[in-house]
Amino acid sequence: MKKTHLTETRFSNLELSDSIIKSLKEAGFINCTPIQDKSLPLALRDKDVAGQAQTGTGKTASFLLATFQRLLNDESEKIKNPRALILAPTRELAIQIHKDALALGKYLDLKLALIYGGTDYQKQLDKIKTNVDIIIGTPGRIIDFYRQGAFTLDNIQVTVMDEADRMFDLGFIKDIRFLLRRMPPPEKRLNLLFSATLSYKVTELAYEHMNNPVLIRIESEEVTSKAIDQIAYCPANDQKIPLLLGLLKRHQPQRSIVFVNTKRCAEQLDDYLQANGHKTAMLSGDVPQDKRQRLLNDFQENRVTLLIATDVAARGLHIPDVSHVFNYDLPQDVEDYVHRIGRTARFGASGEAISFICEEYAYSMPDIEDYIGEKIPVASISHELLVEDVIKPQRREPRERVVPHAKRPPQRSDRKPREFKGPRQDTSPASTPENPPQPETP
Repeated sequence: MKKTHLTETRFSNLELSDSIIKSLKEAGFINCTPIQDKSLPLALRDKDVAGQAQTGTGKTASFLLATFQRLLNDESEKIKNPRALILAPTRELAIQIHKDALALGKYLDLKLALIYGGTDYQKQLDKIKTNVDIIIGTPGRIIDFYRQGAFTLDNIQVTVMDEADRMFDLGFIKDIRFLLRRMPPPEKRLNLLFSATLSYKVTELAYEHMNNPVLIRIESEEVTSKAIDQIAYCPANDQKIPLLLGLLKRHQPQRSIVFVNTKRCAEQLDDYLQANGHKTAMLSGDVPQDKRQRLLNDFQENRVTLLIATDVAARGLHIPDVSHVFNYDLPQDVEDYVHRIGRTARFGASGEAISFICEEYAYSMPDIEDYIGEKIPVASISHELLVEDVIKPQRREPRERVVPHAKRPPQRSDRKPREFKGPRQDTSPASTPENPPQPETP
């Protein structure tokens, strides 16, 4: 891994406790990244920060370390919990933040609760009632538990909003404001906001619910990381699978993600890749949470090295050593392109992003290039690059469709067949007593 992404500032030179420094050293963190260098000295002195930086630049450590130190500095005679709330837009990101918090807070006597929707309702509810110090989670279920009186926001000392731009995209801002308005006033707590973009809406949120925050922008002129080598191919639709197989054979990626636009495409591609000898995992929006976590763990621990994903995985996944990202389908939203390829070249590493400009989604490329401010080189497709002997998967039964519990029709085993009661009577206005039918004219 390259070290050019680090600054000269060492964590040991910051106002951090010995216990935090010990866990940082064990995790291999010695020098700060630029966002950590700019934000931590301010946050450690209780100054609110609204930070913008590219994904994979160490934002999570920035707000976790500041949160830990603020709670350690609390000298209240009677500490009342919870004292910190960390909000994330997706459950994947919340899970990753919690994982990082356990590592960086290894030697701290702080209790954490991970709260998100989709699974473990009662387990999470019981956990949040056990006087935890820090709540990490998504807004919806946190509000659900709050309305039940499972915890109070009266003693919050630190508020963190991660990926605030994504909060707007997913419509969480009303939920965020609901929670913020029930906490102590901004001047009585430390407020940290991080976002890939400090748009007008995000900045407005910062000034509305923070205490004169310092705005920090890191490499704002670069939409995509310079460490990512971007390239594109222009295959016909029937060339996409042979081309992907050929590229996988040529590059031999140690860990890669293939992004598609639809679940149907993900299933088809999953079948083809497995039929041609690749061990894959497929991640889409309706995969149950338990299975989703099992797939991600397999991917992180190299039991599976090829992940097929829809855009549900484009944000919030902090998986190291992803060497290649393939846009099998070009995204229809330009920002999704940036977040997809941001899964590689993390923490100073380099990576490759390979995109297919196919017949169906080619119209997206001009907008993507306008957004990132650069032209993506297009390479020619050589005959050697296309795999000729593609093995077609065996025809299989359609995969079971996962239907949300609330939308499932009632299942009644005692339902009797409807009896036939003869032709339906005409109840139109022309046949009612008030409008008797007129005799037909001979």
